[in-house]
Amino acid sequence: MIDRYTREEMGRIWSLENKFKKWLDVEIAICEAWHQLGYIPSKDMEEIRAKAGFDVNRILEIEETTKHDVIAFLTSVEERVGPASRYIHLGCTSSDIVDTANSLLLKEAGQIILKDLDLILDQLKEMCKNYKGLVVIGRTHGVHAEPTSFGLKLATFYAEFKRQKNRWQQAIEEINVGKISGAVGTYAHLLPDVERIACNILGLKGDSISTQIIQRDRYAFYFSVLAQIGGTIERLALELRHLQRTEVLEVEEGFSKGQKGSSAMPHKKNPISAENLCGLARLVRTNSMAALENMALWHERDISHSSVERVIMPDSTILIDYMLNRLTSVLKHLKVNKENMDRNLYSSFGLFFSQRVLIALIEKGLKRQQAYEMVQRQAMRAWNEKLLLYDLIKEDKEIGRYLSESEIDSLFDITYYLRYEDEIYNRVFN
Repeated sequence: MIDRYTREEMGRIWSLENKFKKWLDVEIAICEAWHQLGYIPSKDMEEIRAKAGFDVNRILEIEETTKHDVIAFLTSVEERVGPASRYIHLGCTSSDIVDTANSLLLKEAGQIILKDLDLILDQLKEMCKNYKGLVVIGRTHGVHAEPTSFGLKLATFYAEFKRQKNRWQQAIEEINVGKISGAVGTYAHLLPDVERIACNILGLKGDSISTQIIQRDRYAFYFSVLAQIGGTIERLALELRHLQRTEVLEVEEGFSKGQKGSSAMPHKKNPISAENLCGLARLVRTNSMAALENMALWHERDISHSSVERVIMPDSTILIDYMLNRLTSVLKHLKVNKENMDRNLYSSFGLFFSQRVLIALIEKGLKRQQAYEMVQRQAMRAWNEKLLLYDLIKEDKEIGRYLSESEIDSLFDITYYLRYEDEIYNRVFN
């Protein structure tokens, strides 16, 4: 199960209460900046600090009339503050507040996702340690290729999630900007120092240049990285789905007491979590496309992006938070069937040794195509007649002219395929 607190923590970020709190934080930071610059008297600033607040229901009630959420918010705040409220929102436009607050919200959500990434990295690292040296067949095109280890298979996902974490840290830094520059970004009724001071109070950098908004390439990067994280989740989930197929059954999702797999078939144990994760990844990708579409706006700003962001900002961050936690839980409870891994490894009659024989013949001086045809002939026979490639190679008189029995024996040593496993682990985990 996914930790309930984790779900509630991310959901709280996108509540109306927290959104309006961030708006208020921005408005007060701007007032503090004006105060530091000598524009707001100390007495009025004290009033603002002491009384500034809002009531969500009152904001929604006012918005029924104004049809403008920021004006409704400001009206609710003004009702509490009184005369000193004349300094609130001084020189600002709505996007000064909303975009700067959005950065705070996206940054807050981003920190939770960073913790989620650490959790899955820790889980994968532990599994890589536990399954190092466990030989499994590698597959390309869904067909047996050559042996690898289950640890190495998982290590590819560890390395990929590590890269995603680095990208996510960049995405948080990319969105870590505020803008308090007025209606078209020229500070016409503001001061650049107001932006600088207010952003510093909020823990943000002032955007180097803005229009009425923070440009949406920053958002596009943020949501594109979320889509990439979703893609890595899907890649691992898809691998688990393939490995749980009845004919393979090298791993299985945990199946708790009392769980049911099908309303019709009592025997069913399905990879439902992995399937759910593959489906959810599609939503996150779709949202990233919407974020890319939001980059092109009319002149200094239109409002076409706003409605989109009201959906994708909570949806994508909540989804990735959920997906990372659910996948971590799947991995934690994953059943690994070592016997089936061994069974599947040799179910193709040792055909995966074919390249070793090919290379050995080439090293004896044969032309590549000649050697290839010699090995392929026996490989096809092994497959069609269900015979071990090892036996057929040993019986092949033409191959025997070039390779001794002891040389052939050495070519069929399974440990050969993992001789660089330690080096790969050192590169990944160090």
